[in-house]
Amino acid sequence: MQNHAEVLSIKEWVITLLITAIPLVGFIMLFVWGFGGGAHPGKANWAKAMLLWIVILFVFYSIIALIFGVGMMSALA
Repeated sequence: MQNHAEVLSIKEWVITLLITAIPLVGFIMLFVWGFGGGAHPGKANWAKAMLLWIVILFVFYSIIALIFGVGMMSALA
């Protein structure tokens, strides 16, 4: 019961990466590819993994900013 889809070509990956490099469009397209249902299974999994990394990095950088922000506020007070 394995679904063997065609392998994405280098051209398709270059176009995919080019689209994701466009700031707002790339973020929206990650959702479309990841959860839209019409994308290649490999591209859908890649998009979901990229969204997960974005969430992880956002949380990490928020914690770091909070730590340094508290440190700066305490140094000024």
